[in-house]
Amino acid sequence: MGFLITTPNTPKKIYPGLIISYSVNPFRGYKTTWVTEITHVSEGNYFVDEQRIGPYSMWHHEHHIKEKDGGVLMTDVVSYKPPFGFIGGIANALIIKQKLKKIFAYRERRLNEIFNQDSPE
Repeated sequence: MGFLITTPNTPKKIYPGLIISYSVNPFRGYKTTWVTEITHVSEGNYFVDEQRIGPYSMWHHEHHIKEKDGGVLMTDVVSYKPPFGFIGGIANALIIKQKLKKIFAYRERRLNEIFNQDSPE
């Protein structure tokens, strides 16, 4: 998706009310701005981001975090509504839903590579 954080000086620690903007390319040849707000944070347990400006009519994303087997398990709960009403519903069934599955599968692989590596002996 060409996901790039564009907010300058993004803090290392998130907090409720934090606004983060991104540049995204949801489709080839189409670049847009996505702005999210961190609405809830329970350190070490979960945080929530919600779209304020962006490609969806509604986006609510919960990130649940648990320590597990010497690593970290992050579970995502995403609620969203595609844009453009009925046409957006068709686009969701044909394209958007599968694209999101691929994005989150990639993210899961990368998080496992970064946080769940076997420790060196």
